[in-house]
Amino acid sequence: MTSAHAPTRRAVVAGMIGAGASLAMPTGAARAASGPPQFGTIRHQFTQVEGARPVPPVAIPALAGGAIDLTAFNGRMVLVNFWATWCAACRTELPMLDRLAASGRSDLVVVAVSTDRNRAPVASYVRQLKLRHLAIGFDPGGLVSRVDAAEVDTPFALYGMPISFLIGITGQVEGYMTGEADWLSTEAIALFDYYAGVR
Repeated sequence: MTSAHAPTRRAVVAGMIGAGASLAMPTGAARAASGPPQFGTIRHQFTQVEGARPVPPVAIPALAGGAIDLTAFNGRMVLVNFWATWCAACRTELPMLDRLAASGRSDLVVVAVSTDRNRAPVASYVRQLKLRHLAIGFDPGGLVSRVDAAEVDTPFALYGMPISFLIGITGQVEGYMTGEADWLSTEAIALFDYYAGVR
């Protein structure tokens, strides 16, 4: 016979399960310390860069004339997408990035940099896709991007095509995502919020 004050076996087991569950679920502070929220596709995940590198002060020729200086956006996040006209996944992703650029998020700048060698097809490609809000850069000679580490010292290594790099508000490359991604998804918004300090 059990006492009215002694815990039952069921209560002890339930308490142990509850304690184990609370240990398995990190608190908000622990969650923030563990890194950015997950964002990706079936094939690719956003990869956080350890020892984030500052963006070099290089003027990227703009398709419309002038230049794009990635260091001029300090205090805002910059999503830099490298693409090419021959890339099928880029054709799907660029209109999405254009909508992201038009979304009105004041703490985010979206820049799409073509790696094509010839400027002429890039201009017609941009018109064909009706890209009106993206800042379009042109980097045929690898001013800021590289395929081989020996070519140029830059934090923008082309591990795939397309590839997007997220520059944080401090002007450092925080991470990258290879392949086409849904930059308008709730997961992407959570990623931007994390790097904007909204957590």
